[in-house]
Amino acid sequence: VQLQASGGGSVQAGDSLRLSCALSGTFSLFSLGWFRQAPGKEREYIGAITWSGGIARYADAVKGRFTISRDSAKNTMDLQMNSLKAEDSAVYFCAGDRRGLHRVASAYDYWGQGTLVTVSS
Repeated sequence: VQLQASGGGSVQAGDSLRLSCALSGTFSLFSLGWFRQAPGKEREYIGAITWSGGIARYADAVKGRFTISRDSAKNTMDLQMNSLKAEDSAVYFCAGDRRGLHRVASAYDYWGQGTLVTVSS
């Protein structure tokens, strides 16, 4: 399984940005997740969605502002980010989990390279 995140960039506070995670390879995943990591900080859970796209969960820090979606036909997972704040600046990663809908990075089996999001206040 290979994952590749894209769509990062530099925006102003209050703007929106949409990230995409492209999937390739043989899939046996239960869920897909988004994480982010700011300089000097630990990798932070943003949210996750089941493979079917039927269930999505979010961290409190982004609930109501971020939305995760799945496009099975395109083999992608998207992260729509609205009302961005300076504290949302980080490298964003997508990941695949074979066993559940987990909130911890250590539970994920596959990781893509990150994409940088910078939000200026």
